[in-house]
Amino acid sequence: MKPADKPGLIVRYTAGERTTHWIVAIAFVLLALSGLALFHPSMFWLSNLFGGGTWTRILHPFLGIVMVLAFAVLALRMWRHNLLTRADRAWLAHLGDVVNNREEALPEVGRYNGGQKLLFFVMVISLLLLLASGMVIWRTYFSQYFPVGMIRAASLLHAVCAFVLICGIIVHIYAALWIQGTVGAMTRGTVTRGWAWKHHRGWFREVFRQGDK
Repeated sequence: MKPADKPGLIVRYTAGERTTHWIVAIAFVLLALSGLALFHPSMFWLSNLFGGGTWTRILHPFLGIVMVLAFAVLALRMWRHNLLTRADRAWLAHLGDVVNNREEALPEVGRYNGGQKLLFFVMVISLLLLLASGMVIWRTYFSQYFPVGMIRAASLLHAVCAFVLICGIIVHIYAALWIQGTVGAMTRGTVTRGWAWKHHRGWFREVFRQGDK
């Protein structure tokens, strides 16, 4: 990352990173809606959004593949920024200050804080388990190779991981809306220097150390 061409702004996400993020986001919404339609009869009406029950069953696993591949591209790019450090553990120990918006009491963090990093790994683990269990229960191609007991266990695991992922994404969206300027970073790609200094001071220092080289 580097200071943007426009004075007072810093590049936080490249065009490629933003595009991949929105592919993941759109795929997630479609997967959540189609998954809920298949999960319980009371929500089957959601299948109308996909052209009916048959199309919902056909599209859901392929949408899952799209999301996993897009997230894999994003995760590989962001991996090194999401490794937990001592500063992150100190940040997590101050969750009370985080909730009460007392940022002056928090330790400096890098590009992502401890909460964002934990969510990253929740998403990685959830998607890996969703992919594995989804393959087992994908009737058209794979389920005939597995015993019934394994298919039932995979169905339960798939539902649990989907619930965890949905909860994680809700937290992600809430945090993005809560911290003003975060959504703009994923639409325009830039943040103000004041935003970076306030929320990610370690990252701010890193950006300008690189800019001086």
